[in-house]
Amino acid sequence: MSVSESHGGDDRVRDALHAAQLYYMQDLTMDAIATELGTSRSSVSRLLNFARSSGLVEIRVQSPLTDPGRLEDEFVKRYSVSAQIVPVPDQTSEVDRLERVAMSAARILGQYFDSNMIMGIAWGSTVSAVSRHLVAKQTHNSQIVQLNGAANYRTTGILYASEILSRFGAAYGAYVQQFPVPAFFDDPATKLALWRERSIRRVLDIQAHMDVAVFGLGSPSAQVPSHVFSGGYLTREDFRALTKQGVVGDVATVFYRGDGSYADLPLNARSSGPDLGMLRRVSRRVCVVSGTAKLASLRGALEAGIVTDLIVDEGTARALVEA
Repeated sequence: MSVSESHGGDDRVRDALHAAQLYYMQDLTMDAIATELGTSRSSVSRLLNFARSSGLVEIRVQSPLTDPGRLEDEFVKRYSVSAQIVPVPDQTSEVDRLERVAMSAARILGQYFDSNMIMGIAWGSTVSAVSRHLVAKQTHNSQIVQLNGAANYRTTGILYASEILSRFGAAYGAYVQQFPVPAFFDDPATKLALWRERSIRRVLDIQAHMDVAVFGLGSPSAQVPSHVFSGGYLTREDFRALTKQGVVGDVATVFYRGDGSYADLPLNARSSGPDLGMLRRVSRRVCVVSGTAKLASLRGALEAGIVTDLIVDEGTARALVEA
């Protein structure tokens, strides 16, 4: 549990912060806090609820004695990855499973992002779900940057991507930098030419200096369809080529095989997403995954070394470890 002091100076925030510090840091009872603040016990309860819902207080449960706790230890041993395992009943639908993982991820992300930092966001079904549950945390001089373009031959993708980015920007009080380019170029030469433009170089430079990258994993077999595979971004020829080349998933529209290799895949030369070698240089790379249909994609991402922090449902984590 942590108590943050970066939420401004209005009376309610100040009182909620004071109550939270007394309750969580000094173990005072609600009655004792009410006496100290000169208010009622019910008012203290409301202040504590406000402190939790507004992000002043972040609570994390850690237990090495439960299955999630053991699985988290196993991920550190096997993959050198810090894992947050989200308990979800096995009978839960894939849509509800995604929502529960996304809600947990949204509450955890505030621990990784603060003032004077840059967060890179890869749009997609999973990150979109995360964006709907973000907990407000006021930061200063921070930026949210889009990692890959969203346009295809049917749509600019601006509305879809900007909605996700705007939620992150609003939650953290951060400046939002969009990346208005195609998800995939028709010709790699066109991409190389555009990448030399100063306006594009500026965004690429912001990406190169990000402190945190947040992404889901695309998978052609996911039960909750990955947006890159279902949103009209790939042709039938693309699908056939990816299958033939052994591709199991993508991060920010950059594809990889089950063994983590990616550099020689032709479609990546046309992708607007960041090279995975560059992504590996980001100090914190937060991957959010739900559903066993993404097992192959998750295994490939771990082999590629592009994950430092994993937020995943218990069933998928257990299936990966047991496999």
